[in-house]
Amino acid sequence: MTLLEFLAPSYLQMLGALSGWLEKAEKSDGADALTGARLADDMFPLATQVRFACVQALEGMHRLRDEEFPPQVAALLDEGRMAGDAPGTLADARARLAETLDAVRDLASGPVPDDPDRPVAHAIPAGMVFDLTAGQYVRDWALPQFYFHVMTAYAILRANDVELGKADYVAHMFAYLRPGTMPGESETA
Repeated sequence: MTLLEFLAPSYLQMLGALSGWLEKAEKSDGADALTGARLADDMFPLATQVRFACVQALEGMHRLRDEEFPPQVAALLDEGRMAGDAPGTLADARARLAETLDAVRDLASGPVPDDPDRPVAHAIPAGMVFDLTAGQYVRDWALPQFYFHVMTAYAILRANDVELGKADYVAHMFAYLRPGTMPGESETA
């Protein structure tokens, strides 16, 4: 399995799940205020968490393809940084997720450099640069940062009484469920 074959399905599963959580949130009381909701005063709001999850997925895919980031990444970063003042709507967030899902699907196809030892220089806005291999980048940055933003979005939604549970977080696992083992399901169902 290549690094991209590892990353792309993870991004697709969790971005799809996040879109589903936001769809549930749209039906809840106070849905309009959710995009500005935070877990703590010094944390970014839900709108930013969604956009930064999209950024992490796009950056991860483009970096593994050894490609420059498209303008969409800068736009998402700008929107995310400004979301405290202009969080937008849940529909806006779902539209960004849909765009990102399409981009990840497109980026997952075609030939890709597949050297887990290829050097990757990862710069962050504070001016720090991390020198990693592609494998280290995936393991130590791309997936943890992505899941941080996805999980923070989940926690914000839960903290604001959106009806989500563990099954919503791991919905992709039901494709692997052995028939007859769901609680309350009979062997012959």
